[in-house]
Amino acid sequence: MSISSWAQVKPVVLILGDSLSAEYGLPRGSGWVTLLEGQLIKDKSPWSVFNASISGETSSGGLSRLPNLLNQKKPGIVLIELGANDALRGLPVNQTETNLRKMIQMSKKSGAKVLLCGIQIPPNYGQNYTMQFKELYAQLAKQERIELLPFFLEGVATRPELFQADRLHPNVEAQSVIFQNVWGSMAPYSSLLKKLP
Repeated sequence: MSISSWAQVKPVVLILGDSLSAEYGLPRGSGWVTLLEGQLIKDKSPWSVFNASISGETSSGGLSRLPNLLNQKKPGIVLIELGANDALRGLPVNQTETNLRKMIQMSKKSGAKVLLCGIQIPPNYGQNYTMQFKELYAQLAKQERIELLPFFLEGVATRPELFQADRLHPNVEAQSVIFQNVWGSMAPYSSLLKKLP
């Protein structure tokens, strides 16, 4: 079987994220991405998941890696969960927006559907920056006509007991909540996930 026909047999959900999706500080195989894989298996979906998330990844890092990933994996769905590290570094919001937009457009051009995961940050950098950052995900999703998970850590962010000791990274208990957030946002793709593209 050639590589290309194999790709058609096994459609891929590509996860492009940072430590929140890379099982940072968690036992291997306990992150939300593994729960997503388990759900697809349970649903007898022909789709597989490729997790290209790297702890510490910024939107510019994701952008530089994406062309190669699209070329190699030929994903049918690209899930983008990036931006938190941009905010932690205080990078300009418009820089993050440009990088995310390029990733979305690149993914769409390759024929993939896109799910953008909204990130919200604590008001450490001032109310204005925090608000601009929160709004950029909704604006991008609307302008680019893609699916949006409004807040990736919905149901987790306000519960200290769901975080590791660093208070930045969700713990094992939080992963099922994050998975439900993602799975709920993938509902528009549920019929797609049941069959081969």
